Amino acid sequence: MRKLKLDELNRATVAEFKAGAKLPLVVVLDNVRSMHNIGSIFRTADGFAVEKICLCGITAQPPHREIEKTALGAAQSINWEYYTTPLQAIEQLRAKGYRIIAVEQAENSTMLQDFKISAGEKYALIFGNEVNGVSDEVMNVIDGCIEIPQFGTKHSFNIVVSAGIVLWDLFSKMI
Repeated sequence: MRKLKLDELNRATVAEFKAGAKLPLVVVLDNVRSMHNIGSIFRTADGFAVEKICLCGITAQPPHREIEKTALGAAQSINWEYYTTPLQAIEQLRAKGYRIIAVEQAENSTMLQDFKISAGEKYALIFGNEVNGVSDEVMNVIDGCIEIPQFGTKHSFNIVVSAGIVLWDLFSKMI
């Protein structure tokens, strides 16, 4: 078996990607601290053709070399907006018809494998701070909550791992 060379991958240019179809999916980052995590989420969002990312609170914004270290150009391909608080982002997304879904360990959460996509529905996925998770103020206004099953000794996955797992799952359910 031979690995493909970069020029054999037939990837879109940034302009082609921006003009292309996107999943009806927005990622909301609720006070994410690490710029490497932010950059990695940009790159993951690019890989799954996510509509945009909402950067909220203390979440850093491009351009920044620490974000670019892991984004590898995805901060130019993925649309993004900054909001002072995640509640501002949620208010605007809800007004545009998005279903607001936290990714968190919570009472009455839906296990990821049981989460059903509704045809024609738009989703905003909220990923929280690396230490505190999704903020309580956000948990009070969500429409639902997805939990990733875990079976080891640790209490959570890294935010980037969580984003990759959830985005892949929703991508596979939406296409």
